[in-house]
Amino acid sequence: MERLRGFTPSGVLQDSHVRHYAGALVLSVLVVTALGVHLWKRQTRAQNNSSPSTPILEKGTHRDAARPQTRTWGRWERSDFVMPRPEPYPAWSLEHTKPLPYRPFRYGPKYNVTMGLRTVKHEDWIELDNDFPRFHADKKQRIEERGSKCCHTAPEAYPAAMELLEELTEYLPARYPSLYRRTQRGLDNLWSGETFDITARPLAEDPMQMCARLVQDDLAIMIEKEDGQYYLLAGAILLAGFWRLTDKLGMPLSEIHTSGSVPQYKEKLEKGMMNFFRRLKPEEMVARNNYFVQVDDELAWSWSIGDEDAALVSWSTAEKNRAIQHHHFRSERQTLRRLPRSGGVVFTIRTYFHPMTEIAEEDYVPGRLASAVRSWGDDVSRYKGKDKYGAVLLEYLDSKHEEQLARGLDVEGEDEARAYPF
Repeated sequence: MERLRGFTPSGVLQDSHVRHYAGALVLSVLVVTALGVHLWKRQTRAQNNSSPSTPILEKGTHRDAARPQTRTWGRWERSDFVMPRPEPYPAWSLEHTKPLPYRPFRYGPKYNVTMGLRTVKHEDWIELDNDFPRFHADKKQRIEERGSKCCHTAPEAYPAAMELLEELTEYLPARYPSLYRRTQRGLDNLWSGETFDITARPLAEDPMQMCARLVQDDLAIMIEKEDGQYYLLAGAILLAGFWRLTDKLGMPLSEIHTSGSVPQYKEKLEKGMMNFFRRLKPEEMVARNNYFVQVDDELAWSWSIGDEDAALVSWSTAEKNRAIQHHHFRSERQTLRRLPRSGGVVFTIRTYFHPMTEIAEEDYVPGRLASAVRSWGDDVSRYKGKDKYGAVLLEYLDSKHEEQLARGLDVEGEDEARAYPF
């Protein structure tokens, strides 16, 4: 296009009619080229935005998935890998470092159920921000009130839980030196005044529970058994909102998903996920994001789906069409890594929780989120409880989108203004 803009027919086309024709031809080429670029950008954006994240870890692919089995299931040979010491988080502050703005939803019209993994650096394993005091207080209260209902380590998973505790003890003071200080026996929280002794025997509390006090994430460890399945045998699930550790503890990976009615799990996800777990190496770390809509304001447990101690909980108990002020956007950032000594696979599950009215003020968000919600199939809609809030939510998002267009928001500029999953 730059060459076309600089083209002049002077000295070549002398006849006025010919010059007129040449000018028209150049103009036509410019118009067609511009139209082609515009259509190409639209097609590219549609392709890039066609695969949103899904509510729970679902499908995985791995570059070694085609390799034959090279080890006996349930046996792990200790790896020599040592997690790199991270650099301090740049300019991190307990007062001023805000939660990262994860907005992991994409435009329709198609919603593809995928695992949505991306590689992350080891230094980015744990994310802390100025919501830490709130999360810390909520976790402390949950531990006091519910204890073993939320935190538990099975005997088979104890070595992995201790390894996780040791890894956090090394990582956190290096990454967040203004919050944590390494000691000979563990680490100190410089803000709360807590001292964590990881060398005491017996340990002062369940190791997963101690890990939970250190971070904003919920934590889970999957252990491989002789049948090749991965079982949830250790967890600190304190702020999950929609699921309970007691419902899933001891289950294999597949049953965790089928018991939760994860859409299209058997058809599309199970085989790829098992390959991913079996092939995951300690040197690798991956992350994924998901999103939910919640119609109450409780971070720890969404009471709209029922009492936390009820035998069964579901969206059937939620009040329909609550006002938009009750709608909250809930997103999770999950990381997965394999512990090198024990071979356990660790999930970190960090929740981000904001009023819907807050995130809808951000450029592009209401239009993109409305498109994503409309792209859900019937199975995904049931899973996410859309029937309870869809009408109110979409009406609100559409109105906010129209407001943004009316003040001149250029929707074609969105790709330059953001990068998935933000």
